[in-house]
Amino acid sequence: MSTSESRATGQSLPAAGNGAGTLLQLRQLSKSFGPVRALTKIDLDVPPGLVTALCGDNGAGKSVAIKTISGLWPADSGEMLWEGKPVRLHGPRDAEALGITTIYQDLALCDNLDIVQNMFLGHETRRRLVLDEEKMELAARETLRDLHVTTVRSIRQPVASLSGGQRQSVAVAKAVMSQAKLVIMDEPTAALGVAQTTMVLNLIKRLSSRGVAVLVISHNLNDVFEVADRIAVLYLGRMVASGPASEFDRATVVDYMTSGTSGRGAGNGGGSAPAEI
Repeated sequence: MSTSESRATGQSLPAAGNGAGTLLQLRQLSKSFGPVRALTKIDLDVPPGLVTALCGDNGAGKSVAIKTISGLWPADSGEMLWEGKPVRLHGPRDAEALGITTIYQDLALCDNLDIVQNMFLGHETRRRLVLDEEKMELAARETLRDLHVTTVRSIRQPVASLSGGQRQSVAVAKAVMSQAKLVIMDEPTAALGVAQTTMVLNLIKRLSSRGVAVLVISHNLNDVFEVADRIAVLYLGRMVASGPASEFDRATVVDYMTSGTSGRGAGNGGGSAPAEI
């Protein structure tokens, strides 16, 4: 990816290209809640098979962005393109039908159900009129094995008994089971210990290696630079920088997150700072 891909957006972004090879594109997307402008004409590219990190301070608009992509809230203006074609989502089911799965911080898992039941919740496999428990068990076991999730004692143990990292693993496996093309992960390592964080970061890398696009929302820049191929930064509802991760360093990302601009040159990361417009 060339340096020319990187851009800071203190002003309007230049006209987008044809988006060849890009799974998801947001173009001049805006969203308001009454008088509050949550997103202002943001542009974002999410390529397939790569990890894109969406960074920003509290109130930057990250949650609004992912909920708009997930079909929870409609955009007021702008355009969303999926595999190069304009789409308009009328709800989360529309996003899911395209192949977009969102894993929120609460993971949306049912503590009283076991791992298999959670992975197939709402998509149960049936044989005639009866649940095909054997087929679901086999598919769940194979999916967890493919993702190298080996720490769970039994796929029939209740989710309530799992650690934070194991719960995140189940949520990711559920996304894989649904044939997701894009997995959005909201603060996936929040409140996790070192070992569990490593487990989740490895899962993100495995998802990417399988050709799945991953959009990670995170405050933890150590995690961002561990897994991200691309970085985008929101500041007060505006996309102020985006480009290959190699063109950012931690100090530059912090600058963009806290002030919306950065005058730094190449930093500790060894890459050049994103070009300013």
